[in-house]
Amino acid sequence: MANAHEKVEKNVGLLIVLTVLVVAVGGLVEIVPLFFQKSTTQPVAGLKPHTALQLEGRDLYIRESCSVCHSQMIRPFRAETERYGHYSVAGEFVYDRPFQWGSKRTGPDLHRVGGRYSDDWHRVHLINPRDVVPESIMPGYPWLAKNKLDPSLIQKKMQVLRTLGHPYSDEEIKNAPAELEGKTEMDAMVAYLQGLGTAIKARR
Repeated sequence: MANAHEKVEKNVGLLIVLTVLVVAVGGLVEIVPLFFQKSTTQPVAGLKPHTALQLEGRDLYIRESCSVCHSQMIRPFRAETERYGHYSVAGEFVYDRPFQWGSKRTGPDLHRVGGRYSDDWHRVHLINPRDVVPESIMPGYPWLAKNKLDPSLIQKKMQVLRTLGHPYSDEEIKNAPAELEGKTEMDAMVAYLQGLGTAIKARR
C-alpha cells in the first residue's frame, strides 16, 4: 500500500489523472442530483418572471457592475437573517439568468431590498447615496435619471427567455415596448430593486 502511494506521489502525470478523476466523480455525486430536485428547479410560490421594466433594470444592474459590491444571496446564518430577512432559496432564482449572487459585500446584500424602502428613497440614493446614508462609499449614478430606455430589443429578450422556460405570454411580449415608453433608466433600476426578494417575505 505504501509503495502504491509512493508511485502516485512521485508520478506527476498519474497524480493529475487521479485528481481529475476524484474531482469529476465528486462533482457528479454532489451536483447532478440538484438538476432533478424540485426545490432547486421549480419556482417558489408566488414567484413571477421580471416585467419588461424590471428586465431593463436588471440589465442596467449588470451594466453598472452592482454585483461587484452587492451580493444577492442571504446565507442561513442568524446574523444575516436578522439583518436582511429570510435566507435565500434556490427556487427564487429560477428566472434569473445569469444569477446575480455576487461574491463580495462592500455594500449590503440586496436580495430582500424589494419593498423595504420607497421609490423616492431609491432615486435619491442612486443619485447621491450620501444624501440618505452619510457614511456610504457608494458612487452616485445621476445619469440614470437622464437616460431614456431603448425599447427596441425588449421583445427579443423576452422571446429568448421564454424559450428558456420563462412563462411570458404573447400579450406580455406584445405590450413590452409600451411599458418602456417614456421611462428612464432610473425608473427601470428602481423597478428591478423593488422586485428583489418579494416572493418570500417571512423573517427568521
